[in-house]
Amino acid sequence: MKRSMDRILTTHGGSLVRPAAVIEGMRAWENGHEFDCDALEEAVRRSVDDVVAKQQAAGIDVPSDGEQGKTSFNRYAFNRISGLQQIELAPGERPQGIGKDRRDFADFYAQYDPLSRSMWMPPETETRPPSTLGLVTSRTGWVCSGEVKYIGSETLEAELRRFRTALDGKGFAEAFVPAGSPTVFEYGAKNRYYASREEYIFALAEAIHEEYRAIVNAGFLLQVDAPEMPDEYDRMIGMGDSDADYMKYAELSVEATNVALRGIPEDRVRYHICWGSWNGPHTNDVPLRRIIDLVFSIKAQAYYIEAANVRHEHEWQVWQEKKLPEGKVLIPGVVAHTTNVIEHPELVAQRIQRYAGLVGRENIIAGTDCGFSQGWNSPRVHPQVQWAKLQALSEGAALASTVLWPQ
Repeated sequence: MKRSMDRILTTHGGSLVRPAAVIEGMRAWENGHEFDCDALEEAVRRSVDDVVAKQQAAGIDVPSDGEQGKTSFNRYAFNRISGLQQIELAPGERPQGIGKDRRDFADFYAQYDPLSRSMWMPPETETRPPSTLGLVTSRTGWVCSGEVKYIGSETLEAELRRFRTALDGKGFAEAFVPAGSPTVFEYGAKNRYYASREEYIFALAEAIHEEYRAIVNAGFLLQVDAPEMPDEYDRMIGMGDSDADYMKYAELSVEATNVALRGIPEDRVRYHICWGSWNGPHTNDVPLRRIIDLVFSIKAQAYYIEAANVRHEHEWQVWQEKKLPEGKVLIPGVVAHTTNVIEHPELVAQRIQRYAGLVGRENIIAGTDCGFSQGWNSPRVHPQVQWAKLQALSEGAALASTVLWPQ
């Protein structure tokens, strides 16, 4: 893994907003409608080429393919892992439990939910009724109803080839490919087959290990996305579980992730956590201080942590108390994905310098808090704003570098 040896390197959370042609194809595919598979494949190929070129233009050092070919950061694997089935939900049933944030701010969410996923969709798609957009009116969910095995090798190989072609000749320092953690898939598809939750989660770990290994063997960095590790706290507390219940879950999440990472060199892995990508109150998020030691136990070289969100920016203070383990890299989010306000490069530079002063300049890579569109139907900002934020990130890193490496 490249380090910031003579300047601050930049990266981002992985997902980028998809264009209309990709959105239309993925909507049809995910809703079981007829679509032109070749046309969708070509739209994804063009989009990957485009987002890689735009990352280069924005000054990003370590890019992704924007997850353009994935329906979402975790749902993609439901078609790469056997035993997972989409079902119709009963009236009033939700695919997941209701978190405390949703209980405390029910009036807010009643207005937010119908708008949150359509607000920044391309104009040619956002004007369609929510029932056709695959939004909150969808009455489907996923469950595990059979044996879990990895069946996505062919799809993954095509994804990696497409990304490698887009990178060719661009001169990036290196590139990364995101993949979900075992418990993020369990979060999205509840167990109806295995004897216990633990047995199911470790079966998922064994399955996704194949994807992790293939990504690294292809020469890419692996980013393990684990938003559920901190985010499950809000849901569990909202459903009446205790803090001790949550910590048991978080320990299980980390243990399963390490099983999935077995045999993979730590210097090829970055572990990403956030508190959920939605633009909501977040008053019930678990504090970083509560889980940081668990994060340190993950077999990865880089720890990628949301840090620009106003609910979590103050947690830079944790690094005054907790020493970054020797040889590790911290990727703090210094640009937020939850607002269309574009950070000033000087603010970005200040955030970077603060972290560099705590953990060492060579141990910092500057990132965004999370991806900008966790699924085809969940852009968090307008695409113009997305690229401007990445530009502000690279400009802020350049400003910080002039201070951290004075001539």
